[in-house]
Amino acid sequence: MENLKIKIGIVDDDLLFVQLLKNYINNDERFEVVLTSTSGQHFLNETDNNALDVLILDLRMANGDGLEVMSAFAQKEADTKIIVLSSFYRRSFMGQMLKMGAHAFLSKEIELEELLNVIHSVYHKGHYFSDEQIDVMRGQLSNKLPEFHAYSKDDLTDREVDVLKLVCQQLSTKEIADALFISPKTVETHKTNLMIKTCVKNMAGLVIYAVQNNIVDANEIVLFDK
Repeated sequence: MENLKIKIGIVDDDLLFVQLLKNYINNDERFEVVLTSTSGQHFLNETDNNALDVLILDLRMANGDGLEVMSAFAQKEADTKIIVLSSFYRRSFMGQMLKMGAHAFLSKEIELEELLNVIHSVYHKGHYFSDEQIDVMRGQLSNKLPEFHAYSKDDLTDREVDVLKLVCQQLSTKEIADALFISPKTVETHKTNLMIKTCVKNMAGLVIYAVQNNIVDANEIVLFDK
């Protein structure tokens, strides 16, 4: 299983951008672009029989925007990780993007090599934050984002809290399992229970929850590898 390529989809209404990005990504043996589209609606019509690991999605498109695609994926409870890559990047939008189901929010000014690292990180870690975005979380998210969970921190088990703290330290499922002397399957069960209890959609939401509920100090969140 470790040798399988990460399956990528690209949705952007700039055809030249899509073709160039596809070619660049496919030059990396870790990845394979299996589906591209210049229309959000066309993409949704074509994804029924296409299992994607990671979707690179534009925010604003002429034929159906990224918000519609994210909303559709949220309703389907898809496992696909979503990277929003947009020229309409505003760091003030980050919290909303995470709440809508994005696993990373990036500007199109990002270096291509760094984008590959983000794809790899999102696939294996579940989410990605840049240094700038971490600063936003430290200064804004803990105080200004509305509560969007049904349980309080007191409703979490001790083991769930342990797992949550390690998620905030950017550890993979295997690394968490090794640290807590439990199986990776048990870790995944705890992660699922955490997302159900906190009513979040992804690992990024769990980090926000942990900050809001003072389970971790925002200043101690581990930044993601470049």
